[in-house]
Amino acid sequence: MTTYVLTAIGDDRPGLVAALAAAVDEHGGNWVDSQLSLLAGKFAGIVQVELPDDGVEAFLAALPALAHEVGLAVEATAAGAGGDTAGAALRLHLLGQDRTGMIREVTSALHSQDVTIDGLRSWTREAPQGGGMLFEAEAELRLPGSTDEGAVREALEHIAAELMVDLELDAPE
Repeated sequence: MTTYVLTAIGDDRPGLVAALAAAVDEHGGNWVDSQLSLLAGKFAGIVQVELPDDGVEAFLAALPALAHEVGLAVEATAAGAGGDTAGAALRLHLLGQDRTGMIREVTSALHSQDVTIDGLRSWTREAPQGGGMLFEAEAELRLPGSTDEGAVREALEHIAAELMVDLELDAPE
């Protein structure tokens, strides 16, 4: 079996996921893991599939047809060896007034501590009583064995003060 990571994007409409799932199944593949979203009228997804070695070429050749048939552009990349999954897991929650550069500041602070972002979701919403727009983010983080949780917390609290946001950092539930 060969593992591939598929990235897919297209204008949202019914049947996109079904078409991709059918292509995987028709080539003897197994849908292992996925994250799918709808943003600004676009469907976007990332999918991990396992394919039998003798079916890979036919599967890869079939993917461009999805763009013509259902409007879904799919790119397939052979999976890597897998990164180091050891290390403490943390959950980050951030909430504050929306402004440009917030993700850049947070991710730069995490990068300075060699923290891996396993998952990140962010969104904006109206603040109560017409207080403008709020920015909110949640992330699953993984610390390398050599990184101290206190140092990560300090780096994040420093930027939280600059950005004037509420920040929570704790163990995942």
